Amino acid sequence: MNKRLKCITLGCKVNQAESEALLSHAEQVGRSVSDDAANGPSWVVVNTCTVTAKASMQSRQAIRKAIRENPGATIIVTGCYAQLQPDAIRGIPGVDYIIGQSEKHRIFEIIDAGAPGLSETSVMVNPMVHERQPFLQMPAPAFGRRTRPFLKIQDGCDSLCTYCIVPYSRGSSRSLPPDQVQAELDELIRMGAKEIVLTGIHLGRWGMDLPGKPGLVSLLQSIVNRPGLERLRLSSLEPAEISTPLLDFIKESNRICRHFHVPMQSGDPEILKRMNRPYAPENYSETLQAIHDRLEDAAIGADIMVGFPGETAPAFENTYKLIDALPISYLHVFPFSPRPPAPAACYPDPVPGGIARQRARALADLGTLKKAAFYEKMKTRTLEVLVEKTIDRQAFLYKGLSSNYIPVYIDADGHIDTNRVVNCRMTGIDQNLCVSARVIDNAG
Repeated sequence: MNKRLKCITLGCKVNQAESEALLSHAEQVGRSVSDDAANGPSWVVVNTCTVTAKASMQSRQAIRKAIRENPGATIIVTGCYAQLQPDAIRGIPGVDYIIGQSEKHRIFEIIDAGAPGLSETSVMVNPMVHERQPFLQMPAPAFGRRTRPFLKIQDGCDSLCTYCIVPYSRGSSRSLPPDQVQAELDELIRMGAKEIVLTGIHLGRWGMDLPGKPGLVSLLQSIVNRPGLERLRLSSLEPAEISTPLLDFIKESNRICRHFHVPMQSGDPEILKRMNRPYAPENYSETLQAIHDRLEDAAIGADIMVGFPGETAPAFENTYKLIDALPISYLHVFPFSPRPPAPAACYPDPVPGGIARQRARALADLGTLKKAAFYEKMKTRTLEVLVEKTIDRQAFLYKGLSSNYIPVYIDADGHIDTNRVVNCRMTGIDQNLCVSARVIDNAG
C-alpha cells in the first residue's frame, strides 16, 4: 500500500478511458496518483497505441522516457502496441511487465502477485481471437481529473477495414451490458460528473452481441434521464449507424450533445471499396445532410486518410470536393501508414510520402476554413458551455466546452464554479480560432 501510480496514455479515447479507470481504482484501494517528479511513482503504466507507424514510434519513445525519468519505478507497458509487438518492447532495457489487452483490467492483481526485483521482463499477452469474447470491464469507473469522464461501453471491431490494425489488437466487437452501463453511469454521476462521454472502438455496434440485440437508441433512452446527469456526448459513429430514429431522439433530447464525429476516410468511391468501407460517397453525404437538416447547430467532425495505395490525383480531388461541399465543422487528417497484418500494407501503387504530406496540408487548410465558417455561424447563437477550468480567478476568466464542441474562453462578471453548465454568447474569434464568450446566465 501507499504505492504511487502514474499513467502515460497514448492514442484513442478508449485508451484514455482505461487509464482513467486504472487511476480511479488505484485511489479506491489506497494507492496515490503521482504526477510530481519530486514525489516519484512506484509504478508507471504506459498505455500504448499502434494505429500508425508514428504511434508505435511515439509509444517506444514514451516507454524509454518513462524508464529514464522514473528510476526505481516498476514499468508496466500495456495497450495496443504491447498486444501486437511484445518482443519489440521486451528489447527495451528497464521494462518490467508487458500486459496485453485481455489482462489490462488485472494490472494491479498481476503486479501485486509479482516478486520485486524481476530478473527479466514478465510478458502476459494472449492473442485477441475473433470468436465472441466477453466485455472485460475495468476495475473502476473512469473518473480521474477530467471534468468530462469517458464511459467505455464497447470494445473491439468486426469491420476489418483493409488499412486498420485495431481488430488485431482489440479483437471482436463486444458490449458492456445495459445494467452495468447504468451502474457505471450512476457512479460517475454520484462522483460529480455533469457530462459523460460514451465511447468505444465501434460505438455504433453497441448491443449487437447482447441477447435481443438492443441498439444504441435503446440504451440512450434508458440512461439519458438519469437524475443528476446534465449532458451525454457520443464519440465516433460510422455513417450507416446514424439512423433516423437516433437523430430524432437526439433532436428531442436536451441532454445529448449536438456533436457528431463521423469517419469519412475518403471521398472517392474506388478508394472506399479498396478500404472495405461499407458506404459510397453519396451515402456519406446523405448522412451528414440528415444531421444538418435536423440539428443545424451540431458540430460534425470527420477523419480523413490521405495517401491510401492507389489514391490518384483525381481520387484525392474527389475527397477534397466532397468535404468542401458538406456541413463539416472540423477535420482529423492523417496519412496512410502500412500496418501488417492489415491487407493494405501489401497493396500496390503506394503514394509517395511527399505527395501524401502535400495532400494532408491541403486538407488541413480546408479544415481550418470549415472550422472558421462554423464558428462564424455560431456567433449569434447561445452556447451551452460546461466550465472545465479556471484561467484567472481574480479576473473571472474560465475555459469550457460547448455542447457543439467549441472550446470557449469565458469572461464572467463574478466567480463561476467549474463543472457547471452556463449559457454564453460569443464576443470574438481571433486569428488562431480561439473563441471568447461572455456568460448570459447559468444553465445548470
